[in-house]
Amino acid sequence: MKSLLLILLSVVMGVSGQLCLKMGMGQVRLTGGEGLAGLLPVALRVFTTPLIVAGLTFYAVGSVFWLAVLSRLDLSLAYPMLALTYVLVPLTAWLVLGEQVPVGRWLGIGVVIVGVLIISRT
Repeated sequence: MKSLLLILLSVVMGVSGQLCLKMGMGQVRLTGGEGLAGLLPVALRVFTTPLIVAGLTFYAVGSVFWLAVLSRLDLSLAYPMLALTYVLVPLTAWLVLGEQVPVGRWLGIGVVIVGVLIISRT
């Protein structure tokens, strides 16, 4: 049970990180024409944006939880559980960011859920 909680914490940290990175990059507003000379100013803008820093922090904390998972479970069981991010990222992007998620993507998400359930029961 403790291992499942650690997996869920790792997944939640990853999902939170993705949301923060997406929202943070929306604030940076890259034009695509920065070129090589603009690399340092762009990097400074990116890595000083609070939401991006938060997103990277979420990833770092999630990695600590993931290391704890790896110390307790077989990789062949633990790693497929990370597929829950494929479920939660689109769901939270839809709920929080207002992104449109087509029906075909929801069907694929359903397949992922079934796969995670099968793996978790073996």
